Amino acid sequence: MSEPKSEQKTPARVSAREELEILIRARYPIIYVVSWEESRIERRLKEIANRRKKQLICWSVTTGLTTSGSMTASRQKGLADPVEALDSVIENKEPAIYLFKDFHPFTRQRDSNVAVVRKLREVAQALSDSYKTLVICSPIVEIAPELEKVVTVLDYPLPDAAAFDRLLARICEDVAAHAKLKISLTPEDRERIVQAALGLTLQEAENVFAKTIVTDGHLSAEDMSIVFSEKQQIIRKSGLLEYYESTTDIGDIGGLEQLKSWLQKRSLAFSEKAKQFGLPAPKGVLLVGVQGCGKSLCAKAVSRMWNMPLLRFDMGRMFASLVGSSEENIRRAISVAESIAPVVLWADEIDKAFAGSQGSANTDGGTTARVMGTFLTWLSEKQQPVFVLATANNISQLPPELLRKGRLDEIFFVDLPNAAERRQIFHIHLRKRNRDPKGFDLPALVLASEGFSGAEIEEAIISALYDVFYKGKELESVDVLEAIRETVPLSKTMAEGISALRAWADGRSRFASRRDDITNTELRRKLEM
Repeated sequence: MSEPKSEQKTPARVSAREELEILIRARYPIIYVVSWEESRIERRLKEIANRRKKQLICWSVTTGLTTSGSMTASRQKGLADPVEALDSVIENKEPAIYLFKDFHPFTRQRDSNVAVVRKLREVAQALSDSYKTLVICSPIVEIAPELEKVVTVLDYPLPDAAAFDRLLARICEDVAAHAKLKISLTPEDRERIVQAALGLTLQEAENVFAKTIVTDGHLSAEDMSIVFSEKQQIIRKSGLLEYYESTTDIGDIGGLEQLKSWLQKRSLAFSEKAKQFGLPAPKGVLLVGVQGCGKSLCAKAVSRMWNMPLLRFDMGRMFASLVGSSEENIRRAISVAESIAPVVLWADEIDKAFAGSQGSANTDGGTTARVMGTFLTWLSEKQQPVFVLATANNISQLPPELLRKGRLDEIFFVDLPNAAERRQIFHIHLRKRNRDPKGFDLPALVLASEGFSGAEIEEAIISALYDVFYKGKELESVDVLEAIRETVPLSKTMAEGISALRAWADGRSRFASRRDDITNTELRRKLEM
């Protein structure tokens, strides 16, 4: 009999916070920490230094070398010159951790940095046999090729929910001393506020919490819009994504009950309770179908339903004239979206973005194909709660890689509205324009608008309103019926294309509306027997 194999234990995943201390204890000479939060990194290094009985010495181009916590330390050798500062690191014999802030301009490949790059290689060699560590903190990675083998890069992520919960607890304690200020948060509201703050730095979160309290004297779950406004600033500064302020509710969409139900069931899937239950965050959904039937409207409504920011992903913004810039742009856009997660990423008319990818090698040197390849790879491997809601009208332009399971959770086909759905759409748009639907002959309007999309119904109502406003009379059913008769719907001008869409969707996707609600008489071939 063979001996039983010993069980192999999967090593526990180490957080960046723990990894930093491990690297220092293992005496890695130069650690490059990628983070926007200098003060957070400095506090962590101070904890490690105190525990390891080492001194923490900081450097910046404005202060030179200073002992952490003292801006008046001696600067006889700690001048702003980076080469002199690195010389001091080598010469000091005492155990210490050195934190060099915003050092990336001196580590990138430039002729003016030759001396600094050379000195860093000497520092790496000298520190490998000492109890000293050099930590470079920078928001971006800039490393000359000569330093790639001597520098260890560590991505320090933004604070997690636990860190924001501690921050909120501290703010609650501070506010408790002021009678005029009030914080009214249930455990559920507190979790929603914490989830909304994910993607911010601790300083940004503290600022926005203070802003909400100063604005109206209290902090509650209703102040999430102010938290989202802080994230809007991040998006605006990136220039690659568009923050969309949605005012559309799910009730503003007529029909599509299957899709609405699917979205409603996932409204709580981003919570901590869902994670403990074993649920992964939803990846995304692809909406294909007839133009003007509510696909884009759903993207706007889901962000309000889930209380999450909505980012519009425009592929046209990704492309730049410089070689390699387009690929870098989409990586940056993805990084920005992940940095403020949880978030809804709306990729509208994604079929147009994919249209040029198949012949990309002959038209743009393969740039479009590489950009789309980066996007598809990210869809498969993304770990952050970024819900991708993609819409498409022409399925022939979509690559098979996008349609397979794993990249998105589901594909829904959005068809022309049936009679019951058209009645809802008329009701919604008449109410929206301060008209009572009870005063209109809805059965006649529904019958006359057979084959109309939701957008075409809305446009017919608007057109009728223009007519009656010019005539100086009130809107009536006959006016809307006249506008409907004057409209040639897309179902007639593109009948073949819509039939092809239906044929493709049958068996390949879920229907956004219930199949048993679809009347058999709509848009079917008429036969004489």
